[in-house]
Amino acid sequence: MTTAKIDTAKSEKKTEQAAPKAAKSVENEVFAMNKMEVPAFIQEMTEKSVDQAREGYAKVKSASEEASAMLEETMEVTRDSFMEINLKAVDAAKDNSEAAFSHIRDMFGVKSLSEAIELQSAYSRKQYDAMSQQVKEMQETATKLATTMSQPAKEAFDKSMKDMKLA
Repeated sequence: MTTAKIDTAKSEKKTEQAAPKAAKSVENEVFAMNKMEVPAFIQEMTEKSVDQAREGYAKVKSASEEASAMLEETMEVTRDSFMEINLKAVDAAKDNSEAAFSHIRDMFGVKSLSEAIELQSAYSRKQYDAMSQQVKEMQETATKLATTMSQPAKEAFDKSMKDMKLA
């Protein structure tokens, strides 16, 4: 048994001495790989890929900045146009209210039924014409809004189509 213990102790000692040598051997191979030269075509491909990625990033960044500017411009135009529509609606309501109060005041002064019917007919014609004009103005403003809102998008689309044709 003592011989087996001695043999085991010797083999353990050899293993302990061999482990650092193996680790150094692996370490030397790893560092040797780092010092190994990369073939020129791989370096060129890598550089081309990096350049293409930079160009792609620059294009995407530029496109997103343009889209952001277009959106900002569209929102500004939309806000202004809605403000104009709201002001026209308030003016129309004011005019209609004033006309209604004036008509009521005039109705209190009528002396006969025929005069009341005549006054009511005149008021109705006048209000019909006024409302027709108000609706026409609102439609014109809404059309202008739609055209103005779509203009930046149309220009951006046309520009991108032009850029695609050039590429």
